Amino acid sequence: MFDRNLIKLTDILKQRQLTAATAESCTGGLLSSRLTDISGSSEFVKLNFVTYAYEAKEEMLYIDKEFLEKYTAVSYECAKAMAEGLHKRTNCDLAICTTGIAGPTGGSKTKPVGLVYVSALYEGKLLVKEFRLPKFLPRKLMKFCFTQKAIDTALELILQ
Repeated sequence: MFDRNLIKLTDILKQRQLTAATAESCTGGLLSSRLTDISGSSEFVKLNFVTYAYEAKEEMLYIDKEFLEKYTAVSYECAKAMAEGLHKRTNCDLAICTTGIAGPTGGSKTKPVGLVYVSALYEGKLLVKEFRLPKFLPRKLMKFCFTQKAIDTALELILQ
């Protein structure tokens, strides 16, 4: 399934000869998969990480354990740190990250199922957004919607 914003984003990446990298937690590689579903994606996809565990965020994205313990993985601060760490690790032009709670189990009153933070970093500009989707969505659909929010956020940033 392709959408206009995914096509628009990848067309811009190709036209401007930009590279993109992803670091995903709650989407488990689905964002990377959607980007690489586009023919010619080898022109712009630089490197993608699934950083589901704290250890992966520490090792791959340079996020300190103490930082993660203070803010948790599902936070504005973590999404921001993920984008910054991803850019530092890959030197990509566009960093896109996701962290959230896809459910159907887990979550809490303050961090419910359906909560996602997406971040994008481009030309020194960082955009982090929080979204809350309906908690009753099936996990696969929740993950897809999370990736759509990431694509939309990245496109918004790159068009600024």
